[in-house]
Amino acid sequence: MIESVLTRRNVSLRVKVTVKMLISLGVVALAVVLPQLVHLAAGAQGGVAWLPMYLPVLLGGCLLGWQWGLGVGVLSPVVSFAVTSLAGNAMPAAARLPYMMAELAVFAAVSGLFSKKIAENGWMAFPAVLLAQVAGRLTFLALAAVFQGVSPLSAAAVWSQIRAGLLGMVLQAVVVPFLVMVLRLLLVKESK
Repeated sequence: MIESVLTRRNVSLRVKVTVKMLISLGVVALAVVLPQLVHLAAGAQGGVAWLPMYLPVLLGGCLLGWQWGLGVGVLSPVVSFAVTSLAGNAMPAAARLPYMMAELAVFAAVSGLFSKKIAENGWMAFPAVLLAQVAGRLTFLALAAVFQGVSPLSAAAVWSQIRAGLLGMVLQAVVVPFLVMVLRLLLVKESK
């Protein structure tokens, strides 16, 4: 969506890259801070139920497109792990990190595939987010099933986590598209 807005404004490639980089940094920062706030307010179970890192990543995919979204999806859990490890409480846990990197990369890439359509019609954010959520969660489940012999995460444990996070997923399936639609209205209005 951002690409479409910047193209309409006829900005240079350098400006496009700078804007996307700044938005990406903001999304990654939000993906680090939001889980911390949820964990402070609701404890560790709040993270499992509300899935706070997913919201900024889905938002980033819708706004930035699949390529930049993919980067945001991979970097968000890595940066969170690095920053929170310094504080002595790594989030996500080391065993969960590769799974979360793959899952969030799929979230952002799939939602990002809809970015141009969202620029044309904000309502496209709804299928973008829903398909991204399903694809990401299936990726997590499939990876756990494939690697359960060598990983502490089993497919059954992952399925339990998926069920525990359903309310958070439903909430994000509504909130993220509305945020995208509001941002789209503001950006399209400004570019006219």
